[in-house]
Amino acid sequence: MIRLYGTTDNYNTEYTEHLHIDFTKDAYRATNHKDEFAQMTWWLERKEKIVRHDKFIRWQLNINPFTHHPHPPDLSFRRTQTLTKHPSAKAVPIQRLISDYGAIYFREALARYIAQQNHLNETLSRRRLEDLAANVVLPFHSVTVHHKIKWVSIDAQGHRDPCVTIDSVHAKPGRAGSSQRDDAVPARFDTALVNDGTGDSVGVKGYRVGQIRTIFSIQQRDALSLFPPTSQPPKHLAYIEWFTPFSSTPDSHHGMYKISRFIRSGERVASVIPVSNIAHSVHLIPKFGPVAPRHWTSNTVLEECDTFFVNCYIDRHSFVALR
Repeated sequence: MIRLYGTTDNYNTEYTEHLHIDFTKDAYRATNHKDEFAQMTWWLERKEKIVRHDKFIRWQLNINPFTHHPHPPDLSFRRTQTLTKHPSAKAVPIQRLISDYGAIYFREALARYIAQQNHLNETLSRRRLEDLAANVVLPFHSVTVHHKIKWVSIDAQGHRDPCVTIDSVHAKPGRAGSSQRDDAVPARFDTALVNDGTGDSVGVKGYRVGQIRTIFSIQQRDALSLFPPTSQPPKHLAYIEWFTPFSSTPDSHHGMYKISRFIRSGERVASVIPVSNIAHSVHLIPKFGPVAPRHWTSNTVLEECDTFFVNCYIDRHSFVALR
């Protein structure tokens, strides 16, 4: 039933949070912040009386106050991926991608992607791919960068519903604060579910979790010199640090898959992929163990923790896709 009709009301705190805004926050703002409880009660009573009186007047005038024709909610998972028209930063040096964005092996990963696109008709071994990538020379020293990918809803049922942002992932470096104020902004590099080209709409087969470090574009003149005319790259690419593949079955106790950083020869494995392969964001729950380390924070836990659980209960889409 949940897969067909969605979660029940009050399934999470968002439902009651909306009532808290209507009945508490708005009412408090209408007071002079002195003896506020009595003023809030009076304000709510007057609002209710106005609504009842408005309905009575409309009834007397034979005006139907309910002109909206309700329709079943759109339970489709269809969505479209969008990026801003203009990049978040222009001409970002590759060295800054390495130091500020954490894209440590950006040159090597991009060289492998270029080598793959130039030999699509071949089955390349890892050694062969590395040899081909070693001969790739990048004719540029900077790229344009985006800091956010969004997914907006699609009016699949034709109800003329407005398109709203239903998911997003960020990949942006931190910003230092001023000496007078503590307004520093920490870096944010979100995790996402990536389709390798064989993934379906349901299930984890053909998918893998990765942390997005950089969303970038290559200038057209450089792309023409690096890629064959029949295999030009998409407009937007992403540098991804991989987690281990999904196991055959999730944990029997809580139904979530366990993953870890994908390490090879002591280093994190990374790749460059088309942004269109990124399916949606993923919420990871750290495996705390018997004691949760005090030095872990929301800004550092992805770097500090080794093992995570993929949260399939964060929203309806994840519940269906990651089961």
